[in-house]
Amino acid sequence: MAEPVLRGCRVLVVEDEYLLADDLSLALSSAGAEVLGPVPSVEEAIATIVSEQKIDLAVLDVNLRGDMVFPVADALMERGIPFAFATGYDRDALPDRFTTVPRFEKPFKAHGVAAILVPLIATVKD
Repeated sequence: MAEPVLRGCRVLVVEDEYLLADDLSLALSSAGAEVLGPVPSVEEAIATIVSEQKIDLAVLDVNLRGDMVFPVADALMERGIPFAFATGYDRDALPDRFTTVPRFEKPFKAHGVAAILVPLIATVKD
């Protein structure tokens, strides 16, 4: 069993592919996170950001059935919520304003997800 390094963190998962969303949710839950979602669209993700009182971290698929997730990333940045991209795109495909955002490539390894997110916790709990 994975160490609960994300215990107490509420993590929004924005992913449109069911199997990847399920794998990601299981990996985060195993690391102790409370998973919000997964949500499969930009509209649902923004609605979740607006309606949830507490979101500690987020994981965003870059392409949601042809819609780019960047409006969701902007909404998270406005609220000061750290996030990472889960993507098959390389860093050059991301807008310049997201060059410092952590990313992990699909397909991902479950243990790698927590390793990418753990450094973001310090920005939440400080």
